[in-house]
Amino acid sequence: MNLFARFSDRGLRMQIALVFGTLVVTLSVLLSLAFGELFKHRLQRDAGTSLQVVAENAGKLLANGLMERSLEAEVLADSTQVWAKGLDTPEARYLLARAQAMHPTSLWIGVADAQGIVRSATNGMLVGHSVAERPWFKAGMEQVHVGDVHPAALLEKLLPPLASGEPYRFVDFAAPIRVGPTTVGVLGIHGSWEWTREVLESLTPPRSDESAVELFIFDRAGALILAPSGQARTLQATGQRLPEGVNINNNRDGGRINTAVVRWQDEQRYLTAATQLQPRNAASDLGWRIVARQPVELAFAEANRTVHMSLAIGLIAALLASALAWMAARRLSDDLDALAEAASAVEAGKPGADIPAVHSNLEVAKLSVALGSMTHRLLAAREAMEETVRLRTLELETANRALDLQARTDALTGLLNRRGFDTQMAFSLAMARRSGRPLSLITVDVDHFKRVNDTFGHEAGDEVLRRLARTLEQRLRGSDVVARLGGEEFVVLLPDTDLAGAQAIAQALVTAMAAQQDPVVGAITVSAGVASMRGLQDNGNDILRRGDAALYEAKGQGRNRVCVET
Repeated sequence: MNLFARFSDRGLRMQIALVFGTLVVTLSVLLSLAFGELFKHRLQRDAGTSLQVVAENAGKLLANGLMERSLEAEVLADSTQVWAKGLDTPEARYLLARAQAMHPTSLWIGVADAQGIVRSATNGMLVGHSVAERPWFKAGMEQVHVGDVHPAALLEKLLPPLASGEPYRFVDFAAPIRVGPTTVGVLGIHGSWEWTREVLESLTPPRSDESAVELFIFDRAGALILAPSGQARTLQATGQRLPEGVNINNNRDGGRINTAVVRWQDEQRYLTAATQLQPRNAASDLGWRIVARQPVELAFAEANRTVHMSLAIGLIAALLASALAWMAARRLSDDLDALAEAASAVEAGKPGADIPAVHSNLEVAKLSVALGSMTHRLLAAREAMEETVRLRTLELETANRALDLQARTDALTGLLNRRGFDTQMAFSLAMARRSGRPLSLITVDVDHFKRVNDTFGHEAGDEVLRRLARTLEQRLRGSDVVARLGGEEFVVLLPDTDLAGAQAIAQALVTAMAAQQDPVVGAITVSAGVASMRGLQDNGNDILRRGDAALYEAKGQGRNRVCVET
C-alpha cells in the first residue's frame, strides 16, 4: 500500500516512465531468464553428453579388462598338461610367474588344491596356507568367478606398502582346474585395484584442472569403491554413497542420455552422469556404476555470463524506453495539470471557476468538455445521495433496535427471554459487587402445567402463562427484572433485596396466584424457589442453580409454596 501511495503521488510523466520502464525491465528479465535457462539446458545436455561419453568409455575399458582377466584365469586353468603333473611342479610355478610378468597389476597368482591349500604361487606367497574359506575359492570350485573389490586380507602384510599410503584392495579372478572330469583345484588371481584407477585417469579430459571432471565407481549396493586420488578416504569417511537423483544410463535401449544436477555429500551441487558397467561375460557382471561429475559453477559458467549480459542489455533498453515515454507524456501532462487546477478551484468554490477547454489533442479536448458537464451533475447527485443515505440510516437504526428487542423478548408473554435475562443478570451482579448491596432471585414454576395443557389445550395453557406474567409485573417493583426462561418457568431478579426480603416477595406472589380464578382452568397455583448472592465470587449460574434447587424442593413438599436455598 505504501508503494502504491508513493507511486500515486508522482506526476503523469513520472508514472508513464516508471510503467514503461518496469514493463521493459520485466520483459527483459523474463526473456533473459528464459534464454539463459534454454541455453543452460542445452549446455547441460552437451556437457552431460561429454560426461556420459567419458563414463561409458571408462565402463567399456573396465568391462574389457575384467573380461580379459577372467579369460586369462580360465586359460591358465585349462592348461591341463601342466596340472596333470601336479599343482606344485616347476612347470606350474613357471606358468604363474610368466602370467604375472605379462600383467604386473596381478599382484598374486596362485593355485590351491581341492582342499583349499595353496600349492603354488608367485613369489611363493601363501604357499601352504589354507584359502578354503575365501569367497573366490568357493566360487572358483564351481565356475569362472570375478569377485567384487575388497581389502587385502592374507597378503596385506606380505606386500610392500603402496606409495599413496592407501591399503591394498583387490579384484579376484578364479577358475576351476579340472583334470578329466575331476576338479583338482582352483586358480586364483588377485588383481590390484590400482589398475582400475589407471584406466579412469587415462580417460580424464586433457583440461581436467579447468573443467574439474572427476570419475567415481560405486558398487551394486551404491557404496563408493573408487574416487580420484586423495579423495577416497575422505569421501568414504563421510559416508559418500551413490547420490540420490542420479540417472543410471544402461545404454542398452538406445534411449536419450539423462544427466542431472545433484547434491553430493560435501553439500556441493554437481552436473552428474552415470552409466552401469556392461559386462562382456556373465562372470564379470559386478553391477558397478561409473559416475562422472563436474561442478555446476563450471558447467554452467558460459550460461551465467550470457544471462548477465542479457540482463544488462535489458536494463539499458529500459532506460531508453523510460526517457522516450517521459518526453511523450510531457505535453499531455501539461493539459492535465491545467484541468486538475481548474477542478480544485471548482471544488473550493472560487467565484467564476470552471473547467477550461484544452486542445493539446482530441481526446483531452473531449475530456475537458465532459468534466465540465459531469461536475455540475455530480454536485446535484451528491446532495440527493446524502439525503437518501441519511434516511436509510435512520430506517436501519430503527430496524436494528426492533430486531434487538425481538431477540431479547419472549413472544408469548412480552417478558425478557433467557438471552435478555442473562444480560440483566450480568449487569446486576456487577452493580452488586461494586456497591456491596444484596441481590436475590426467585424462580417460579406453574404447578401441574402439563395437566393444564393436556386437559384444556395449549391455548388455555398459554393464557395461564400470560396471567402469571401480568401478576409478576403488577406485584414487583420497576427496578426488578422479570423473565420467562422457557416453558412454564419464570425468574425474578431482585436488586437491593436480601434473602428474607426475597422470601417475603415470593410468598406474596404465590398467594396472589392462588387467589385468582381462570375462567377456563379455574384455580392456578405456583411454586417458588429463592436464592441470594453469597459473595463476590458468586456468579449468575450458581445463584440460578440454587434457586432451581429450592424450587424443586417446593415441588417436592407438595407445591403451592416457597422454599429458600439451604
